[in-house]
Amino acid sequence: MASKSDENLSSAIRLADEMNSLANDGDEYSQDDGCCVLYGIVRDCAFKIRLRALQELERHRTKKRTNGQRV
Repeated sequence: MASKSDENLSSAIRLADEMNSLANDGDEYSQDDGCCVLYGIVRDCAFKIRLRALQELERHRTKKRTNGQRV
């Protein structure tokens, strides 16, 4: 069973995926350079959020294996 912390990290990954989709749609329909900059920032943040959440999930799994818990 996943911990509440792991559930929250999974939610952060889903949110980051949604942010990335938003950035892709925004780029497609942007009307000026300012919008492109904004969507670039959104995409960059999404990448960082997703990467960090995945790293934390892996740390939790490693910690559980080290403690002899089921993963």
